[in-house]
Amino acid sequence: MVTRERGTAVLDSVAKGIIEQLQQDGRRSYAAIGKAIGLSEAAVRQRVQRLVESGVVQIVAVTDPMQLGFERQALIGIKATGDVNAVADALADIPDVDYVVITAGSFDLIAEVVCEDDDHLLDLLSSRIRVLDGVVATETFVYLKLRKQLYNWGTR
Repeated sequence: MVTRERGTAVLDSVAKGIIEQLQQDGRRSYAAIGKAIGLSEAAVRQRVQRLVESGVVQIVAVTDPMQLGFERQALIGIKATGDVNAVADALADIPDVDYVVITAGSFDLIAEVVCEDDDHLLDLLSSRIRVLDGVVATETFVYLKLRKQLYNWGTR
């Protein structure tokens, strides 16, 4: 069951079990999940539907950018002035930007980008990001090799 405390979802052990099963294999059948956690297929279907409708769970296909021809990934630290929320919204509207967070510390925002190559990254930085109102400076951290990427947080 999903309940809310101060705007935060609180999951019972059954919901956590369902999520853990889906994190291992997002295509796992409701029957298989039910068998693993001790619920009927119908009960699992209903629980998954509630998790999705509440926004706690999103079931998507995760791709490997390298295998799709996107050979350059980078994290971009951004220093901004003025309304940081407006800069974050403008960054989020750029299709090549797949992650935007407002931060504390050396940067006001951090964005992750996925590009076809270095020329694509340079064009994105020069003509789309650095020209945004409020962007003062950027620092780019190019990914050389991805060693770990998990999506299994949230149930422990």
